[in-house]
Amino acid sequence: MVKPTDYLTVTALTQYLKAKFERDPYLDRVYLTGEISNFRLRLNAHQYFSLKDNKAKISAIMFKSAFEKIKFTPEEGMKVLVVGRISLYEATGNYQIYVERMEPDGLGALYQAYEQLKAKLSAEGLFDAPKQLLPRFPKRIAVITSPSGAVIRDIITTTQRRYPIAQLVLFPAVVQGDGAADILVDRLNQVNQQGDFDTIIIGRGGGSIEDLWPFNEERVARAIVASQIPVISSVGHETDTTIADLVADVRAATPTAAAELATPVLTDEVLKLQQQRLRLYQAFSKTLALNKKQLVHLQNSYVLKQPQRLYDGYLQNVDQLHRRLLLAQQQRLQTSQQNVQLLQQRLQSQSLSGAIQQAQRMLTDTDHRLKRAIESLVQNRRQQAGQAVAALDLVSPLKILGRGFAYVTDDNQNVMKKMTDFTVDQSIELHVQDGLVNARITATHKGDE
Repeated sequence: MVKPTDYLTVTALTQYLKAKFERDPYLDRVYLTGEISNFRLRLNAHQYFSLKDNKAKISAIMFKSAFEKIKFTPEEGMKVLVVGRISLYEATGNYQIYVERMEPDGLGALYQAYEQLKAKLSAEGLFDAPKQLLPRFPKRIAVITSPSGAVIRDIITTTQRRYPIAQLVLFPAVVQGDGAADILVDRLNQVNQQGDFDTIIIGRGGGSIEDLWPFNEERVARAIVASQIPVISSVGHETDTTIADLVADVRAATPTAAAELATPVLTDEVLKLQQQRLRLYQAFSKTLALNKKQLVHLQNSYVLKQPQRLYDGYLQNVDQLHRRLLLAQQQRLQTSQQNVQLLQQRLQSQSLSGAIQQAQRMLTDTDHRLKRAIESLVQNRRQQAGQAVAALDLVSPLKILGRGFAYVTDDNQNVMKKMTDFTVDQSIELHVQDGLVNARITATHKGDE
């Protein structure tokens, strides 16, 4: 017979199974391939999702420290290869895999991360943003690269051969490995803060995608885009294309090509200056000869020999305008004199004193009529006021009380109108014309009794 002590609790059973999982050497390091399911990216947190195939599914958890090491962003439905350990979660009794490493199945993790970042920055428009033009004659060029690599030597050699008057300033940087991206960003910011450079060349030699990876980091790309100084990117060989190449103002296939893009050929420029000088001298000589010819022509002109002829036409115009002005003044004066005569005749035909007397008579008559109207209006208003006072006096409560009437109130000064308002032994007040009478109710009777 089974004893009560033989029964296990759920917790005890779960702990036993968890111990079995933990002690099994085959479950301590498991390599799985599957499709990601139920994935939702949690920023700065642990990631919870599932791995499944056509017939089964297992829960998975990837802690924040492990998730920060992967180079790509997992997506729903992506096939991945994971390495981890199998254990049991006691709270739910579910077994799950604790993922330590993850990479895409079929594509390398770095290539997957490269394509994801490339799509993200392209959607933001960073690749299509307006590019800064390189200065034609740079005075100072900042070079961000390794101080010991062949890149800086090629750039120095090419620049000294083509444009030796330009000053090259090396900003040494680590160009591969952990921490290289942060150093590259610091160097870009440092160059922009100094602000006295015309061009920036950033790059390194060829290598694997792992070696070139710092130039595929998002923070490096955004630092290049934010640069106020034009940036030439020269990373890897001609067949290598990094994110830095895509966002830079100019991409160079090699360090030598970067130096050639950044600088002109000094001898060619000097030759151009000499040619420009010769063309300028020839053009100036031709212009000077033409001006001398024009000067001789002007010196022989009648205007300079007989300058008074220049004003003949103007003097004639002034005379004509003077005559027209005098004629217009005479006509205006005659018209004004005629108007004055007409006004004098009209004034003489009208008697001003008679008009004033007639207006005074009309004013006096109007004043008399206005006074009579005001007196009549005042008398009518007085009669109306007297009639209104008499009408009010007829309906005055005092008049009614003077005819022997009274009204009754209780102790609360409520007017008592109906028999139901009265009760036996109730104190009441009778309001008569000249005062109050206190009384008490001894009995009540209806009107028909």
